[in-house]
Amino acid sequence: MSDVRIETDSLGDVRVPASALYGAQTQRAKENFPISSLRFSRRFIEAIGTVKAAAARANKSLGLLEGETADAIEAAALQVRAGDLDAEFVLDIFQTGSGTSTNMNANEVIANVATRATGGELGSKGVHPNDDVNMGQSSNDVIPTSMHVAARVALEADLLPALRRFADALDAKADEFDDVVKSGRTHLMDATPVRLGQEFGGYAAQVRKGISRVEGASAELSELALGGTATGTGINRPEAFPAKAIEQISEITGLSFHEAENHFEAQAAKDAYVFAAGALNTVAVSLMKIANDIRHLSSGPTSGLSEIQLPAIQPGSSIMPGKVNPVMSEAMMMVGARVMGNAVTITVGGQHGNFELNVMMPVMAHAMLESIESLSGVLDAFRERCLEGITANRERARELLLLNPSIATALNAEIGYDTASKVAKKSAAEGRSVRDVALDMGVISADRIDEVLDVRSMTEPGIPGA
Repeated sequence: MSDVRIETDSLGDVRVPASALYGAQTQRAKENFPISSLRFSRRFIEAIGTVKAAAARANKSLGLLEGETADAIEAAALQVRAGDLDAEFVLDIFQTGSGTSTNMNANEVIANVATRATGGELGSKGVHPNDDVNMGQSSNDVIPTSMHVAARVALEADLLPALRRFADALDAKADEFDDVVKSGRTHLMDATPVRLGQEFGGYAAQVRKGISRVEGASAELSELALGGTATGTGINRPEAFPAKAIEQISEITGLSFHEAENHFEAQAAKDAYVFAAGALNTVAVSLMKIANDIRHLSSGPTSGLSEIQLPAIQPGSSIMPGKVNPVMSEAMMMVGARVMGNAVTITVGGQHGNFELNVMMPVMAHAMLESIESLSGVLDAFRERCLEGITANRERARELLLLNPSIATALNAEIGYDTASKVAKKSAAEGRSVRDVALDMGVISADRIDEVLDVRSMTEPGIPGA
């Protein structure tokens, strides 16, 4: 038996592996783009399977596809959606900027599976990849539609739940650490007191604002290009097709989608994707700040701040016994850097909406879905292996606070800024507490100083409503 079969497309004969479910156009693209090891992700293949199944249902309901053929296409597309045929999606993301090669990869795989299901042979086109599977569609509306569906499903199923769990865990730590009064720091230098719980509450607020931004991005991605076909005019599709197909996409995914208000915008521009990348970039910036703060707060144990302790989850050195490093913070920071880079890729890609079509869609889709997957994964890993196990070093926090010269700020109203400044400078120079220095200088009475230098009360005015 031959290990290849001969298929024909508009350019001529193509040798395709005999067992492959894809066909001639996929094989050509496979040979044309041997560029990297990067392939479309599971979420994207799931999305394109969803779109093809929805299109088959719509075409059947419109009487354009015969029932057995439509049912076979739908069944094959749902196999694509489920991941059963992932091995047949063999193309590099660095390919034609419209993603036509991957649309045809899907069309050919689905057509061949449907052809076999209806009694035909591989490559015979008993169910035709263009005429049947791609009916009423174009790569130019299928790929942007799949991009939106994949990203929105990933945001709603993966990232937003992970962000909410992370915010809840931060809120729990804010409550747990509310009694820990410590040195605030601005410009990395000692500043007036804060509570450790307030710091963690600030982190929680950052994440919750990020959730709102991602929710807004998800809502923008609910608008789909399907129905615009080649250039946005809707040529070769029935008027009712997009509404019926998008209704089925919503039913299959359990999320609400709707037809683009303007198909020319939806295919020529990728502004909703750029907006979503911006939301992810902002989340990455937030997580970078949080991860950085946590690793600095835990630095030590003898030569750093050591105001909190992180769970020891692995040895930190191949040479230094007993060393434990803030590895989860470092992992989160690296994810943040990658997401920021992906945002740049998507921004550059969004600029290349040349006339009626964007020509950098595959790399934009890859960057978006990688960012969502990485953020979702690191949020849960950091929460489970670091955040939930953080403990406060109350003694160390108090030790550093008592030596903090900025406590003298509370003396301003009693003794004036200039005198308080002298107390602060003397405290810092001598390594003594502000309380002791102020009493020695005789600038405030002993029966008054404890009330004025009550460090807990110094943190209260910052509470809304207090």
